[in-house]
Amino acid sequence: MKKSFKALLLTGLALTIVSSGSLVTAKESTAKKPQSKNLIVLIGDGMGPAQVTAARLYSKTVLGKPSLALDQFYIGQATTFADRGEDGGKIVSGAVTDSASAGTAFATGNKTYNAGISVSNEDVSKPYASVIEAAELSGKATGLVSTARITHATPAVYASHVRSRDNESAIASQYLESGVDVLFGGGEQFFLSKDEKGKRSDKSILNDFTSKGYKIVRDGASLKALNSKTSKALGFFGSSHIAYTTDRDANTPNLATMTGKALELLSADKDGFAIMIEGGRIDHASHANDFPTTIKEMLDFDAAVKVAMDFAKKDGNTSVVITADHETGGLSLSRDNIYELNIDQWGKQKHSSESIVNALKEAASIDDIKKIVASNTAITDLSDEEAQQILDGDGSSYGREGGYNAVVSKRLLVGWAGHGHSAVDVGVWGYGPITSLLKGQIDNTRVAQASAQIIGVDLKKATEKLQAKHLYPKFKVTRDNAVLYPAQALAEALGGKYKADANAVIISKANKLVTINLSTLAVKHNGTEAAYKADLDNGKLYLPLSAFNHLTGKTLKWDSLSERIVLQ
Repeated sequence: MKKSFKALLLTGLALTIVSSGSLVTAKESTAKKPQSKNLIVLIGDGMGPAQVTAARLYSKTVLGKPSLALDQFYIGQATTFADRGEDGGKIVSGAVTDSASAGTAFATGNKTYNAGISVSNEDVSKPYASVIEAAELSGKATGLVSTARITHATPAVYASHVRSRDNESAIASQYLESGVDVLFGGGEQFFLSKDEKGKRSDKSILNDFTSKGYKIVRDGASLKALNSKTSKALGFFGSSHIAYTTDRDANTPNLATMTGKALELLSADKDGFAIMIEGGRIDHASHANDFPTTIKEMLDFDAAVKVAMDFAKKDGNTSVVITADHETGGLSLSRDNIYELNIDQWGKQKHSSESIVNALKEAASIDDIKKIVASNTAITDLSDEEAQQILDGDGSSYGREGGYNAVVSKRLLVGWAGHGHSAVDVGVWGYGPITSLLKGQIDNTRVAQASAQIIGVDLKKATEKLQAKHLYPKFKVTRDNAVLYPAQALAEALGGKYKADANAVIISKANKLVTINLSTLAVKHNGTEAAYKADLDNGKLYLPLSAFNHLTGKTLKWDSLSERIVLQ
């Protein structure tokens, strides 16, 4: 048994070398004289080249508008790849990004793994500051606006730090700490406790926001009533994501309205502002392969672009950058070797496929399916074969909704590669001085670096401040609910030295020693037996926080909500 412990440890030491090498340092952004007072970043989530082209074709053919608002501002394209990481226990290259890693890149200037929210790609991650956080430190007003949950990955990367994007309750709590002045979107459920029909396991935090001066609004009328005297605002327009454009009621503001109000509020700050505005549901419609809804979400985003550009032109001291985190769905604007597009049919779906999911699930026959399709589209001649295809589903988690969208897409003569993201480059559009820094083919990290430079804020300084406060380790929880941390990675992250041989591990820092006997896993603090033992799991040694408190001489604390160690 003793030999197996030693063998496991030595094997683990060999296998746990971080693949990406040493810690990726935050890109330096020295605070030079700013060229713009204000910054507006607009992100079309899932908005690949085909989504943009489709919206333009529809605008021209059906709406009689020859171009999109963003067209005249095109300046180049950006890569979207992420760092290596894990997916379902497998190591993936990062060639296909998710919104978290892509967002981290264009918010902070650093690459990370898929699912990571503005943290480095290591066993013990360090936080990276975003341009919004750097702007907040410099005294500027800041804002985040999205048609998705405000706690979703793209807004989250600008004002929170977690190892997993799924930790939306922590993201909501970190917004309270962030100082961001305006937050508009969906996702109220992550601010409410389960007793209040929310998702939080602790408590509602809305009172914490109001006590800090936030005005909370929940519909278009109360949003409109906000004025320049409102310095802080929190707007919820959905418990989860804001409804798709075609499914919204009159009380739900569109992205252009939210954008206009956010700019009105933030521009009252004499020191300027920085804001990120996301068309988040382009991505969701494309994931579902709901082509007509993708078009409508694209147009909703483009209307917000116009509001932002009109503001920037009138203001004269604002830089604007528009891009996407990735493309979604592998959209193709042709299919089946047919050289045609049924563009005149693209806008005839009444509501999103999401809105008819329950009806599709309850359908018991081909006739039921035909009635559902006829009531929501212009397709009144659905064949028995097409109806059966919908009944059978598309074999994915979308089921009958996926089958429905596959049939509709074929009728519209468009195709999809699948329900996930693709690795294609995405467009970059710009206005103001920032355009000179983003022209041509760029990496998506360049967006953050240019953003910081153009408004004269310092990403490096902001990152150093964050890294002095928190570490984000991988960890394990024992059957006794004890939280344990990877010994070598955390010791080194805290400035200690880690030395292992066949018999023992010695961790040292200054005159502090933590010694682990590999035969018994007994632990000593400077020769005194500790009240706990180490844990060995798949060759990796784990220790509780008390070991690192001894090593550092500090009282480190574990923030279980945000899954981070509080250093000070």
